[in-house]
Amino acid sequence: MTGLTGSGVQLNEDTRTWTSDGDHERHSHYIDKDQVLEGYINGKPVIALCGKIWVPSRDPEKYPVCPTCKEIYAEMQK
Repeated sequence: MTGLTGSGVQLNEDTRTWTSDGDHERHSHYIDKDQVLEGYINGKPVIALCGKIWVPSRDPEKYPVCPTCKEIYAEMQK
């Protein structure tokens, strides 16, 4: 889905799913905080700002932040 928000920012929704381990093994990602607990307890996949989809199972404090998530979050704060 592609559309313009009121702020003039174009949003592109990525509907692909990731089936390999990928970078989430090497980075911690930004996700909606409501998803964190449900992901850990129920094993429900979560979606990071960068589009990564995975089931959280590791301590994110042990990994560097995903540069793409960090960039997207910074843009959202403006």
